[in-house]
Amino acid sequence: MREPWFRIRTPLSGGRRALLMVASFVLPVLLWCVVTYTPAFQTEMRLTLVTEKIGNNAAFAPGDRVAKSYFGTLQDNVRTANAQVLAQRAAGTGKGSTRANKKKLRQLTPLAQAAGRLNAIDASDFKAVDAALFDLYGRLATADIDPQAFGLSEENAALVRENWALLQDAAPYGEKDFIKTPLQYLIPQGVSASPVFLPPPGECLSAAWNDFTTQPPNGQPWMHQRLLSSLKVVFGAFFLACLVGVPIGLLCGTSDFFAKLIEPFVDFFRYMPAPTFGLLLQAMFGVAGAPKLALVFIGTFPHLVLMLGNTTRGLDRSLLEAAQTLGAKPGRLFKNVIVPGVLPRMYGDLRVLLGWAWTWLVIAELIGEKTGLTSFIDTQGGKYNFDRVFPVIIMIGIIGFTTDQLLQSLARVLFPWESGANGGGRGWIARLVTVPSGLIASGLAWAIERAGRPGPRDHAAKPGAKHV
Repeated sequence: MREPWFRIRTPLSGGRRALLMVASFVLPVLLWCVVTYTPAFQTEMRLTLVTEKIGNNAAFAPGDRVAKSYFGTLQDNVRTANAQVLAQRAAGTGKGSTRANKKKLRQLTPLAQAAGRLNAIDASDFKAVDAALFDLYGRLATADIDPQAFGLSEENAALVRENWALLQDAAPYGEKDFIKTPLQYLIPQGVSASPVFLPPPGECLSAAWNDFTTQPPNGQPWMHQRLLSSLKVVFGAFFLACLVGVPIGLLCGTSDFFAKLIEPFVDFFRYMPAPTFGLLLQAMFGVAGAPKLALVFIGTFPHLVLMLGNTTRGLDRSLLEAAQTLGAKPGRLFKNVIVPGVLPRMYGDLRVLLGWAWTWLVIAELIGEKTGLTSFIDTQGGKYNFDRVFPVIIMIGIIGFTTDQLLQSLARVLFPWESGANGGGRGWIARLVTVPSGLIASGLAWAIERAGRPGPRDHAAKPGAKHV
């Protein structure tokens, strides 16, 4: 009999757990594909061929997006302008210019670039570009190149033929004055697209590949350099927070003296919004990397101290009582009972806090000089290039999730007594903690013995009491 999938507080089999874990990622991606590739959800048109600004119409560039409801109006406005051009030519009142006609010729530029027709030409050599477009116009008009395969609609193919009837008088290009008789505009074209804030997965993958393999312009850092900069901020600040916060958290959880001395202010401090310290950190550390590390530290450290303090206090008290009964001194009690007892749960707390450090990254990298992945997100998001923003956001999630899963798998090796794995014994992290914990234990023992040793009256009141 097959076990049911839905059972209260009953673990699933390994195969089912793996299947559900894969489905938890596949289902959102499938939903993303449905929303971005299904025509019913594609509410915009991405322009592939545009006209110059006509009258009160807005100016558009190839790649711009307009609502589908407006796209038809945009096309009708151009058709109206063409009708006026034909009427003026018929009445002999049309006044054109070679400059205006060359701009209409250049409407083919985005389609020519997409087809690779201008790859061999220096883009800064405008005369050579115009000559190539002129030749392309003639080949499209005479069907030497299939207009539909090139990307022209039937309506625009007809307009190309009508314009070429006038343009051919200027052939070969550059040997005569260009014609002044006004030409008709090509009608704007576009492809159905999802909203600009939700680019399809294919476009995101293509943009991510280009960002990692193409040298950025104007001396901007490569994507892998931005990633390395962000990793230094996150892991550097987290390491500093652990270096300072772990001993303090253990002390607070072990001794009520340190808990009452430290935790109230730390609890108060954690409610202060870390971003408000941005200007102060710039004044203290400058505008480079130091204030970013400091902000992530401020955002992580208070929570680390409080979480580790509560974790340490949650240790089974019977373990402490058993060790005290056996005569354990404060230093040995701390080193051999408290630290090994709380280490697995402390390790889990640090995994959670590492995720919090990632959430502070975006704010930290906007302090002073914008750097790392956040600088890229801020710049490209401002240009509505969300196909370049999504891959960076997803990459951060992948790195964080992968790191957490590796740490979770490593916990089974480091703490086999906690996970139930075979082998027993203490993990190597516990051994590494022995030296600093011994130092902490010595200081804690001295504080307890000097400040908390009971006096004669306490001995009289409790003649059989044991003391730590």
